[in-house]
Order: sequence, then structure tokens, then C-alpha cells
Amino acid sequence: MALKTFKTIPLYILSLILLIFTGYPFLYMVLTSFKTQEMFFMDPFSLFVPVQFGNYVMAFEKGLTSYFVNSFYVTALSVMLIVLFAALASYPLSRIRFRMSKVLFMLFVSGMMLPIHSTLIPIFKLTQDMGMYDSLMALLGPYIAFSLPISIFILTQFMSELPREIEEAAEIDGCTHARIFWNIILPMIVPALSTIVIYNFIHIWTEFIFALVLITSPENMTLPLGMQKYYGELTVNVPALMAALTMASLPILLVYFFAQEKIVKGLTGGAVK
Repeated sequence: MALKTFKTIPLYILSLILLIFTGYPFLYMVLTSFKTQEMFFMDPFSLFVPVQFGNYVMAFEKGLTSYFVNSFYVTALSVMLIVLFAALASYPLSRIRFRMSKVLFMLFVSGMMLPIHSTLIPIFKLTQDMGMYDSLMALLGPYIAFSLPISIFILTQFMSELPREIEEAAEIDGCTHARIFWNIILPMIVPALSTIVIYNFIHIWTEFIFALVLITSPENMTLPLGMQKYYGELTVNVPALMAALTMASLPILLVYFFAQEKIVKGLTGGAVK
């Protein structure tokens, strides 16, 4: 027992080092958000500061609430559509035998190799032609399209591991493919669904480049794009920016904290295959 405990000491030390490297930036961000501009310039690395919420008040005065609402609307709607489309595509690819199924799967997965930045100009022109430029709806298409390949890959691999005897028993009872999908398959792939929900939520919540290209009006800006308001022409209000970043990171931390086990299960599902 003593030998086993001794062998685990390096792991605990390594875990402590990783915790320091990953936790200190977040701690620094939170503590800096309570400083004034003068306090920050006097001692930017001080970890002992008086608590004052002026920076948080300033963040909301600069439109943080509007950015939050826009980001939540776009993220929630995009994630729901991604889950729906990815599940509908993954079911026949993994559970139904038909010609060209492997080819279709490879076509979907190949979307992960497409550089996003190479599509900015075509998407910009397409959005203008469709009359959707400078609207939140303009962001839905790119977000859904670029999130589907990895989502379909995860769900297809996870569904492939499910025993086929369950479907055969359901077919004997007279269930159609639609009923099998909604009543049997979907409840069984909740870990994988949770994985793609959280993965895409984090990605879309923090996405910047498409929002920068497709949105110009302040009332339509998402959270990452609205952060530019904290940058002046010659100076940056660092404490106010840290306060806004702290508020913006809370939804991601909460979502990941309550669903981290399902993320691991979903990512490891299909790993053997």
C-alpha cells in the first residue's frame, strides 16, 4: 500500500502544477476585474485587492446585457438545430445498410478539413444576396454548417456501438424507423448528445470571425464582438475588460461543470471501433 501511494505522488505533483498553470489566469482575471485603472497600473500583478463592483456596472452600461441576449439566442438556436440535423444524419449512416453510406459519411467528415477562413468571402456575398447581412440569422448558417461534421462523426461512432438486437426486437413489434429513432435510439445516445451540445455551445459562444464579418450594428453584436468596445484608440480599460470577460466565461464554466462526465462518455463512445 505504501509503495502504491509513493508511486502516485508524482501524479499529484503534476496535477498540482497543471492546476496552477490553468487556474491562475482565471484567478488573475477575476481579481483584476475588481481593480480600478489606477490600482491596475500601480501593481498589475497584485492578488490582494479591495472588492468594488464599478467595473461590472460599467460593463453592463456598455451593452453587456444586449450582447448576452444576442449570443444566447444565436448559440441556443444553432445548437438545437445542430443536434437535430446531426442526429437525423447519423442514424441512417450508422444503423441502416445502404449503398454509398461510407462515401456519404466520408463526405460529411471531410468538412472538418475545410479551412473556415477560406469561406469568409463567399459566405459574406451569399449573405448579402439573401438579404440577411447584419442580422443574427446570418450567423446561423455558418455556425450550423461548420459544426455538423464533428457532430455527425461523434454521433455516428456512438450509434455504431449500440446493439442491433434492440432494433430487431422493435421491428418485430411493428416499430418504424422513425419510432425506433425517437423512442429508442435518442434516449440511448444522451451522453453523445451532451458532448456535441457542450462542444458546440463553447465554440459558438466564443466565435468571433464570422460575427465580425457578418455583423455591423451594435444592437446585433454578439458577446465576443461587443468586447471591442473596451478598447480605446490608444488605451485599454483592462479592469473593465476583465469584468466583462469574467461575466462572459461564467456560462461556459457552468455548462461544462455540470456536464463534464457526459462529455467524457460521449467522446470515448465508439473509441474501440
